[in-house]
Amino acid sequence: MRIRTRTSEDQGQAIDLTPMLDVVFIMLIFFIVTATFIKLPGVDITKVDTKTSDPYKKVGILVAVSGNNEYWIDKKRVEGSGLKLNLTRMFNDNPKGGMVIQADNEADIESLARVADVAREIGISPVAISVEND
Repeated sequence: MRIRTRTSEDQGQAIDLTPMLDVVFIMLIFFIVTATFIKLPGVDITKVDTKTSDPYKKVGILVAVSGNNEYWIDKKRVEGSGLKLNLTRMFNDNPKGGMVIQADNEADIESLARVADVAREIGISPVAISVEND
């Protein structure tokens, strides 16, 4: 009488998960690369309270004006003289995105207007101001 080995049957029933894991890792890398990240200006801002505002989702450039009228772009403090150069560089990197200005409650309106004027001079459109909704 011949003894039959079951190795061929056991191998046929095993599921190889390697291709599925490869696909999952490729999808994970794809989603990480294409994800939009939250942009932070680099300084804490106390926003103005408002009751009416239209939400603006398409942010290409984020500029913060602190309470002592300092300009912050990409977590770096920018002098007023270098504002146009930095905004031009960022606009050339992403010409389709608009700009959002985060202004502190204590910031002067002149500082806020200067950022908006430089943005319009470069051709950045639209320019929005970030506020705190109630």
